[in-house]
Amino acid sequence: MIQTGQVQVNGRRADHPGALIDPEADRVVYRGRQVRPPAVCTYLVLNKPAGVLVSAGDPHHERTVYDLLKGISTRVFPVGRLDLDTQGVLLLTDDGDLGHRLTHPRYGVEKTYRALVRGIPPSDALRRLREGVAIEGGVTAPANVRMARTRGEDGELELTLHEGRKRQVKQMCAAVGHPVRRLERILFGGISAKGLRPGCWRHLTGPEVDRLVRLVGLERTYAGGG
Repeated sequence: MIQTGQVQVNGRRADHPGALIDPEADRVVYRGRQVRPPAVCTYLVLNKPAGVLVSAGDPHHERTVYDLLKGISTRVFPVGRLDLDTQGVLLLTDDGDLGHRLTHPRYGVEKTYRALVRGIPPSDALRRLREGVAIEGGVTAPANVRMARTRGEDGELELTLHEGRKRQVKQMCAAVGHPVRRLERILFGGISAKGLRPGCWRHLTGPEVDRLVRLVGLERTYAGGG
């Protein structure tokens, strides 16, 4: 919409999608009509199944997370990404300010993953993962890593990261010689999908939204809704 010139900010055409505004002071117009942020925001957690794309649409994939959001009339967007074959916690909201902060490296919001890896990583490999390994884009920040259990000849790791780089867990495990076989995100900012079958979602509770707001230092009051 911005690229086709349909959006104006304070009487001037918006020139790029990353433009920042103050929703309390700036006037945003779309096709001649003023638009405002929603008075009541929607906050969801989805237990994303493997094989479902985190996108609004892609001609090469028939199923996206939006196909799973039956009964949601508001236009929510994913908070961050999960790979096609990764499952687990995916937050979705129409609260742009909160969503931006939850994914910005500055705020270091914790994300916890459970990774089934090829082989059983020795203590030295776990130490390297904790201290940081070289992947695409540079050395990773220190992470909390523990061996959760073994499954035959493979190991299951639990990793808590403060970063959100592309395919980070997969790259980290491959860097120490133990590629990921299966990956699930089990926590995002303390929010879990416990009790949700793959493909199911629920609204966040008021205390859960408050927790996320405090994590990223927002001071304004947020109203949650369905």
